[in-house]
Amino acid sequence: MAKRPEWLDNAVFYEIYPQSFADSNGDGTGDLPGITEKLSYIRELGCTAVWLNPCFESPFLDAGYDISDYCRIAPRYGTNEDMYELFRRAHELGMHVLLDLVPGHTSWEHPWFRESMKAEENEYTHRYVWTDSVWTEPQGYASLRGISQRDGSCVVNFFTHQPALNYGFFQPEQPWQQSMDSPGAIATREAMKDIMRFWLSKGCDGFRADMAGSLVKNDPDSEGTIALWQDIRSFLDEEFPDAALISEWGEPDKSLAGGFHMDFLLHFGPSHYNDLFRCEKPFFSGKGSAAEFVKKYRENYDRTDGKGLICIPSGNHDMDRLARSLHGDSLKLAFAFLLSMPGAPYIYYGDEIGMRYVENIPSVEGGYGRTGSRSPMQWDRTANAGFSSAPAEKLYIPLDPDPDRPTVSGQMADPHSLYSEVRRLIALRHATPALQSTGKIEFICDGSEGQPLVYTRSTASQKILVIINPTDRSFKYRASGDIIYSLGKVTSDRDGIEVPAVGAAFCNAE
Repeated sequence: MAKRPEWLDNAVFYEIYPQSFADSNGDGTGDLPGITEKLSYIRELGCTAVWLNPCFESPFLDAGYDISDYCRIAPRYGTNEDMYELFRRAHELGMHVLLDLVPGHTSWEHPWFRESMKAEENEYTHRYVWTDSVWTEPQGYASLRGISQRDGSCVVNFFTHQPALNYGFFQPEQPWQQSMDSPGAIATREAMKDIMRFWLSKGCDGFRADMAGSLVKNDPDSEGTIALWQDIRSFLDEEFPDAALISEWGEPDKSLAGGFHMDFLLHFGPSHYNDLFRCEKPFFSGKGSAAEFVKKYRENYDRTDGKGLICIPSGNHDMDRLARSLHGDSLKLAFAFLLSMPGAPYIYYGDEIGMRYVENIPSVEGGYGRTGSRSPMQWDRTANAGFSSAPAEKLYIPLDPDPDRPTVSGQMADPHSLYSEVRRLIALRHATPALQSTGKIEFICDGSEGQPLVYTRSTASQKILVIINPTDRSFKYRASGDIIYSLGKVTSDRDGIEVPAVGAAFCNAE
């Protein structure tokens, strides 16, 4: 596990989908100057760091995760100079900025791929994973075939237009499968370092690595992928030791061994993360169970010897909005959990005001069912909710049409709003070392169906008891200590602390 930059130990991240956050020039699409103008809002909320989804040049068939130039900002967002100004302003506010690194694939419009399609051997011939014949379909992988003079099929990652970059095969089984130490695989790895080097030298504070666990092929135990990231970790330690590296992996024991500082939980895979928020009976709705989540969390926590920072997001651009499944005080309860767990919490833009999933809108830029979670930020009651001065039909994605949609201005003025509760919880986290990223956790009650979730967070000098009760009845826990946070009418007497239905309490444990 890599030595962490100190700022990560108390970081609270805010994820921004740049297309939908703030439009400064009235063209209907969010942009970098718009984000820069709103950094003070994010800082006032209490967040200390920002994660930006891809802002790079792209044909936008997958909302920018199909990159055609890693080192150039897409013109619709502004210029490279606008990004440098965003870094500068964030640092001025005491904040940090992570960019989204997409190392697994590019757009099929990337110059690297165009060169790799040529029949004659060149510098980029082995930059992607190609078979040796167009008639050879790579078993276990989708592929592009019959698109160029080159005789071969190219492996793709998910969408057809995303050819997979070549980092080699851990266990090559076919003549066309290159090893990890082949010149082509090494060249790809070094090219990715150059991209990281470029942005870090301009003021970027680190990266969130997309699909971090998928780079080396035929790697069943991730040994090759771990070794790949260890090599990148060595490069960063030597040249940019303060750069943060966060993985989209979902297996903390592997990502942390690879040199990542943090791993955040995914909406798919073995974590049972969505048992809490997004399933038929979410735990925070009071109808489900957190037990399988707690079991898996404990396993990962133990595998990393309690040192790995496992981050839990409120959501992201690939998930349903929290408010699609949770409502009212259940949303506040979810944030009481998110902001009292180890690792750096991630708040998806708009979740702090309970923005809703927008139903039944056409897919935009490869969003499909995810599009409803990518609607414009709702700032106020002016035209287009203050997101843009463009005509409504020009907006990147339609707004939530409900006239009672939540807004930042409305919730900032209401001391009982979700926004006010999130702000209060973040402030408490900043003021309470045991609640921060590195405080230890011990589960006492695993939130089985009909039961609360109870755990302690602790440092050498402080111990906090957390009781999260999403059920429809009150719960009394035998404990004593000063209550430092409550949701609902929490009472304390000699017999213990009573937490109401859909309520929570944090107290100094004695």
